[in-house]
Formats: sequence, C-alpha cells, structure tokens
Amino acid sequence: MSALLEVTSISVSFDGFKAINNLSFEIGGQELRAIIGPNGAGKTTFMDIVTGKTRPDEGRVRFGEPQLDLLRLSESQIARAGVGRKFQRPTVFEAQSVRDNLTMALSNDRLPFAVLRYKSSTRDGERVSELAREIGLSEELDRTAGELSHGQKQWLEIGMLLAQDPQLLLVDEPAAGMTLGEREHTTDLLRRAAETRAVVVVEHDMEFVRRLDCKVTVLHEGSVLAEGTLDHVTANSEVIDVYLGR
Repeated sequence: MSALLEVTSISVSFDGFKAINNLSFEIGGQELRAIIGPNGAGKTTFMDIVTGKTRPDEGRVRFGEPQLDLLRLSESQIARAGVGRKFQRPTVFEAQSVRDNLTMALSNDRLPFAVLRYKSSTRDGERVSELAREIGLSEELDRTAGELSHGQKQWLEIGMLLAQDPQLLLVDEPAAGMTLGEREHTTDLLRRAAETRAVVVVEHDMEFVRRLDCKVTVLHEGSVLAEGTLDHVTANSEVIDVYLGR
C-alpha cells in the first residue's frame, strides 16, 4: 500500500540559501512522526511546501489515495484535500466560546452566505461534544476562548483542526510554553489522533519527543540526516555533532 504522503527529491532555495536539499521521505496513513533538527534544518520550509505556502524549485509531493499532486494545488485546495496545519502560536477566536470555535471549524461545506444563516444542527452539537471530550475541554465549552490557559488554547486549536477531519495533521512545536501536565495531555491527544490519521510533529523538546514514542526523522541542511527510534537517532554520531552536541 502506498504512503499517505510522499515527498520526493524536493529542493528550494531562498536568495542562494538551499533551505531544502533533495529531501525525500514518506509518511504512512495512520502514523505519528516526529521531525527534529537544528534551526535552519528545513523543518518549517518542509511544512510550508506540503501546505502550498512555498513552491519547491524541483521534486514532487504526492498525497492521498488516489494520489494528488500537491504542487498543482493552492493552499485552500490542499486544506480541503485533507491536510491540516497547527502553527506554534495558537490561533483561536478569543472572543468566542470554546463551543462556537469548534462549531465554526466543522467541515460542513458552506458558501459564505450560508455561513451567515447557519444554525447548528443536532449532529453538529454531538460532534462538538465529542471533539471537546477528545481534547479534554468538555468542562470549558461555554467559556470564552480568550480565558483559556496557553495549553488549553493549543488543544482547542487541535480540536478545530480535527473538526475538519484531516487525513494529515502537521503540528509545530506543540509543547512550547506548556506546563508538565499540559504536555502529558498533549502527548496523549496527539497519540490518539494518530490512530485514525497521520500526525507529523515538529519539536525541539527531546523529552516531549520521547513521550510521543514514535519514529523520528532528523533534518539537517534541508536533507534527512537520520531516521528511526529516538534512541537510534540520538546515538548517531552525526546527529550528536550537528544537533544534540550544541
């Protein structure tokens, strides 16, 4: 069976700097993957390419079954095809309730005027309750999102992405700024999400990556330097030299 995401020989340069250099790797359909590497390794650029924000100079990116050529699609088309991305800083509607944030995120196919007239259905209400349980915010549904803690806002944004039912979820440094308890909950949340979709986590925090207990890809200078379990890659002398030894 083919991979959900196939990145093949992609390269991209910015002002002569090669941010991605002949990068190739695959993500399976129900897989949790961590991507680590030093600053400037190409982690963010990789996510920018997969989501259509940046176009590579060469290579190809295939996604889904049947396979789509993501390089032919716009950012919005890629999102509708099933690729969701969570940035490091949570972007929720702070003046709205948790319930309203999740309701607005549901993947109902609505035209702009339909959104203005939209009334939540019983099915939508059930789905919102289900999402709230999944992200651990059932008790906060009627709270304004701006009142939530940093970690809770991160979970709400993950819930808003899950509401759109993506096949691939890209998550950028979810552990940043979280308490220990919030980090443990986030680990559980991402591991559960990966039971039904692919989840790719870019993270610097090695303890958080260890808790994820998944395959790790190490990027360096825009290429894959090492891949395997965290113990395997952290024992790699090149990884120690370019990343862990710093």
